[in-house]
Amino acid sequence: MRYLVTGDAGFIGFHVARRLLEAGHAVLGYDNLNAYYSVSLKERRRGILLEFPHYEAVTGSLEDAAQLEAVFARFKPDVVIHLAAQAGVRHSLEAPRDYVGANIIGSFNILEAARAQGVQHLLLASTSSAYGANTHYPFEERDRAVHPVTIYAASKGAMELMAHSYAYLYAIPTTAFRFFTVYGPWGRPDMAYYLFTRAILAGEPIHVFNHGECWRDFTFIDDLVTSIIDLAALPPPAPEARSGVLHPSDTLSPAAPYRLVNIGAGAPEKLMDFIAAIEQALGQEAQKVFKPLPPGDVVKTFADATLLEHLTGRKPATRIEDGLAAFVQWYRQHSNG
Repeated sequence: MRYLVTGDAGFIGFHVARRLLEAGHAVLGYDNLNAYYSVSLKERRRGILLEFPHYEAVTGSLEDAAQLEAVFARFKPDVVIHLAAQAGVRHSLEAPRDYVGANIIGSFNILEAARAQGVQHLLLASTSSAYGANTHYPFEERDRAVHPVTIYAASKGAMELMAHSYAYLYAIPTTAFRFFTVYGPWGRPDMAYYLFTRAILAGEPIHVFNHGECWRDFTFIDDLVTSIIDLAALPPPAPEARSGVLHPSDTLSPAAPYRLVNIGAGAPEKLMDFIAAIEQALGQEAQKVFKPLPPGDVVKTFADATLLEHLTGRKPATRIEDGLAAFVQWYRQHSNG
């Protein structure tokens, strides 16, 4: 099949594109290689993808509607996996306009291009941050997500709503999935586990927020990619094409071929245990500086993975000790900061 993957030079997009290429599919990657973090790391990821004969790289902005539509028209993707975004909760406090541009306008352009071309399935990456101030645990896809606490979360929520309207108006089978703290080899240097590893090896202190009283539902990158590819093969049916009684957890829209799915393990880990697993993998103890919770951060994330497991027969299950050991091994071999 022909897959168009946005954000293919990014952490998750790279892994998704590589898995698809290894399975023999054709992949066109679309990424602007911006300087939010190391461009050289993004280029190294793309360099690996360029070794595959059925991969094509296009450098361009999501905000460039004309280029995006031209790429769709030429490549004619069967499936679109939209992973490109301006990421980072804390950065959204400093540069909110970046999130409106990439995540709202850029995602709108993806919807327009998918409408014009017609695709078998459109998949969109959202975030657990969309649950915002919700304190009902675990986070269920049916929970109201109307209290975002950052513009990052608000921009992703807006994308979900726009996507539903396009699914309804133009019959585009659409799956939006919400990620929960993803980690692993080739990860983003602004993520906590990457920063912790770098600081510990350099003999520098790490900043531990909320005095260590935080919990995150961590997802190892290999598990996440498996879930995305599993869901890609399950386009939501239109209302008139459904038969039987839906599973109680299913979020199929009553009006459109649209579904929202958490991709998480459903097993939150305490931050201090996560740090201990990094220390174990490094064989070195961290110097810890305890700090209050920054604005925009939440104390706990906790995915209800019932729907994911019902649809695909599995959910993320890699232990943090194993996932972090894999990351540390990669970091020692490949990272140049």
